[in-house]
Amino acid sequence: MKKQISPAETFMARAVSRGTLLGACTGIALCVAGGAVAQTSLNPSIRVATPLNQTPFAPGSSVPPLPQPEALWPDPFGWNTWLRDRGVAILLDNTNEFTGNIGSVTPGYGLRMGSSNAGQYGLENDIDWEKLAGWTGFSTHAVAVGRYGIPASRMFGDNMDPSSEIYGGGGNVFFHFVYGYGEETLWKGRFDVAAGRIPFLNDFSSNPLYCNFMNNAFCGNPKASSDNTAHSSYPDSNWALRLRFRPTTTTYIQTGVYFDQAGIYGVQQYRTGLKFNGADINGETVPVEIGWEPTFGHGTLPGHYKIGYARDTVDHKDVYYDGFGNAWALTGLPPRQDHGANAAWFLVDQMLHHFKGGASDAGVTFLGGFYYNTEKISMRSEQYEAGFLARGFWAARPHDAIGVNFSYIRVSPLASKTQTLQLLEGVAPGSLLNGAYGPQSYGMNLEANYQIHVYRGITFAPDFQYYFNPGGQRVLHDTAMLGFKSHIELF
Repeated sequence: MKKQISPAETFMARAVSRGTLLGACTGIALCVAGGAVAQTSLNPSIRVATPLNQTPFAPGSSVPPLPQPEALWPDPFGWNTWLRDRGVAILLDNTNEFTGNIGSVTPGYGLRMGSSNAGQYGLENDIDWEKLAGWTGFSTHAVAVGRYGIPASRMFGDNMDPSSEIYGGGGNVFFHFVYGYGEETLWKGRFDVAAGRIPFLNDFSSNPLYCNFMNNAFCGNPKASSDNTAHSSYPDSNWALRLRFRPTTTTYIQTGVYFDQAGIYGVQQYRTGLKFNGADINGETVPVEIGWEPTFGHGTLPGHYKIGYARDTVDHKDVYYDGFGNAWALTGLPPRQDHGANAAWFLVDQMLHHFKGGASDAGVTFLGGFYYNTEKISMRSEQYEAGFLARGFWAARPHDAIGVNFSYIRVSPLASKTQTLQLLEGVAPGSLLNGAYGPQSYGMNLEANYQIHVYRGITFAPDFQYYFNPGGQRVLHDTAMLGFKSHIELF
């Protein structure tokens, strides 16, 4: 019986022949302009969010395609083709984010107007060892970056939704090792196992669509997801083992164990990211995530639905109680050590309307999500977000996109109680728990941008952000920011 080819598979076959996609990026609501993703290293989350029947394995191959985004210089001196023919991919890109305050600044706290720039250059290497050395189903992946700058939102007192996500954690050095791991893929993607240095949030509670935005509430994961430092976040990683099963073409379940390390974000130990020993391992995190990836509208309306849970065994500082069950803000004793914490999430993206005659990613997609953290050890105890992304609505510029996203973050009531007590005890604003200027309760952020496909491998996105209760602090005035996000995929 002849196999029925879906519209998605037809698109994949054509797109792979053009070399415009990143790994398993289907072009169906996953890629940004012309296949140039928002930044290097998004391939792991794209692979998570790609249904089994849309991964274009080469004939006889067990390794998913290596990433090959649209690039400014796709084949310099012919060496890219030579390497890829042997199973080796090398990517180099730059992401830059600029923001400036155009609203008011609350007087009396030493805050100020201003602007700032943050950015990253990233080098990625992926190797298909099946093609290179005949090792069936095996591939390796590694990324290193250099980062610079800070987000301007700090200037007006926000410490919860940084206006530029591409900052920090890079050690302020020329070369910072992000991750390196081996991956074995069997039975055409039915089973996948990875081991090595892996960021927890590369695979769990992730979505490549988030980095169409710039605010750290959205890109690269919901900000509450990294509130628990046991959940390692790019550009830092842990020793880990991750397993993924795909019982059907549109479902998956993944789990693993991540060996948490104390001080993972401290530059004293992780400035270069090359500290590989496990001397400071202080616990483990075990996550479980289940995903459903249906396609409605006769193959034109893709969606991704995922629900997850994680439990860790790390000792965390309690945000309110000391070891005797009293408020440490009053007793002056050290915070209690709480053993282990929980996190849970639900994320969704669903294309609601496909623009007739456009590419597979041409349409309006809804984004939504919820994240929960244990209140006694967290600043961000809950996060809710919702937004829309539209691409291909303008026939003359099919790769341009417009997006709007909204985030609500609820601060742990226990943390807010501690800050209130600290003020009563005479602690100065700016020195409260979490560096707050007043008790934190909830904060909201609205972001809107227009992404321009400037040229092959280049995007430029003017960006607007509005802060309600900056940093979750009602003592600070609402304010607004203007800026831009640019991305250049060099090769």
